[in-house]
Formats: sequence, structure tokens, C-alpha cells
Amino acid sequence: MKVGAIIAAAGFGRRMKTDRPKQLLALNGTPILIHTIRKFDACPVIDHIIVTAPREAVDEVGSLVSGAGFKKSVKVVEGGDRRQDSVASGLQHLQPDTTIVAVHDAVRPFVTVEEIESVVRTAERTGAAILAVPIVDTVKQADRDFIQSTLAREHLVLAQTPQVFRTNILKEAFERAAKDEYYGTDESSLVERLGHPVAIVRGSDRNIKITRPTDLTLARVFLEEEKAAQ
Repeated sequence: MKVGAIIAAAGFGRRMKTDRPKQLLALNGTPILIHTIRKFDACPVIDHIIVTAPREAVDEVGSLVSGAGFKKSVKVVEGGDRRQDSVASGLQHLQPDTTIVAVHDAVRPFVTVEEIESVVRTAERTGAAILAVPIVDTVKQADRDFIQSTLAREHLVLAQTPQVFRTNILKEAFERAAKDEYYGTDESSLVERLGHPVAIVRGSDRNIKITRPTDLTLARVFLEEEKAAQ
């Protein structure tokens, strides 16, 4: 089994209210992206890493990566305008004979090595698996400013990353989506369209996606806790 990881890092910081890519914002002096890559570099089941970067930041990301001292091969490639385009680009740069591919948000630096390994092992067995957490809040379906219904939360989960698939399955899903001109919000949604079951591996509330200024505040707390635990 050869496992490649695609770190989707081609997004911008609009919700972060900055014109700088949010994955390059500093978290205790180090770009969020570097914190994230470190988790995959430390995971024993990951063989190589592809980082998809915004066109205008490819050189900067390449310099950051080359200076970070990673043990594994980390290749920086140009991403696309949308996440799906970026992951498609990453798929084209996987090393030969990569049988499993893990796709992860660049701005989720608090995934654990154990979580990465668990979801990879599950995908190896089932073909497709994602990290997810149960919903604890009551969820309403709305039409503009009015409630339409209350959804049964015992059947709902919040999808996280990494989302991990056998490479041939994910490539087929991307080919089908391109043919149908379909854009999904995550890789699992593309695989689901094939009718392939996607297994759920229990994630953690700490595996936050840093997208807003308040997330940075929480991230600093989590980072200090990680350092203390080490």
C-alpha cells in the first residue's frame, strides 16, 4: 500500500477578512499550513504529500515547505479556482502506484496522527472513509427567515478531513463529476454519486477548520495544549 496525501491549500481568506491566503497566516509564528503538513509528515502510513497552492503563492509556499525540514517528499503544485479543481490537480501529481489518497484541508492543523492513520486503515479496508463528528446542536431547515422543519440529528454528522479513498475510486468520482459538470462541497459527495458507500471514522471537536478570526483565538489555545502535552 502506498498512501499519498493531498493538502488542499488553494483557498483565500475572505471569511478571515484578509486578502492573504488563510493557510499562510501565522499561528504562534508558524504558518497554519506548516502546522498541518507536520501531522502528515509524522504519520507512519503516509508516504508522500502534495500541497495545492494558489497560483500567486506557489513560490512562497514552495519556499516555506523547503525550509521546514520535512522528512517526507512534499511537492507543491498549483491549485485551481475551486477546491475540487485543486484536488483534481493534486491527483495528477501523485506518485506512481499510489493506492490510497487522503485529502485534507490545509487549515485543519489539529488533526492527530492517530486519526489520520485510523481513517486511512478504514479506507484501505472499505474503499472510502472520512472523519466526522456527531451533531449536538438542534438543526433546523429554513427558507429565508422562517423555519421549515427540525431535522433528526441522530442521522446527521459534520464531515471533517482527511477524507480517504482508494485512488481508483476517487479518480473515477472526479472523472464522473467533470463529465457531469458537477461541483460538490467535498470529495465524499463525489464518491457518493458513484453509489459507493463511505465509512465514518469518529473525529474530534478539536479538528477545527480555521476560517474566521475567532477560530484563530481557539487555535492558539489548542496549540499551547499540544505543546504542553508533548
